[in-house]
Amino acid sequence: MPHERIETNPEIMGGKPVIRGTRVPVEIVLRKLGAGMTAEAIVGDHPRLTLEDIRAAQAFAF
Repeated sequence: MPHERIETNPEIMGGKPVIRGTRVPVEIVLRKLGAGMTAEAIVGDHPRLTLEDIRAAQAFAF
C-alpha cells in the first residue's frame, strides 16, 4: 500500500523511510511515540511535521 506522506529515496537518510519533504525518519517518529511522547509534542520538536504526518508514520508501521 503506498503511503503519500512517506518516501524512501537512497539519496535521503540512506534510503530509510522518511516523512515526505523532510529528513525526519519514520523510525524516529515511532520511537518517540513508543517512549510516550504525544503527537503534538513531536510536532513541537519537528515543526515541519503535521499531525497527519504522525498518523502516516503510525500507519506505515502496520
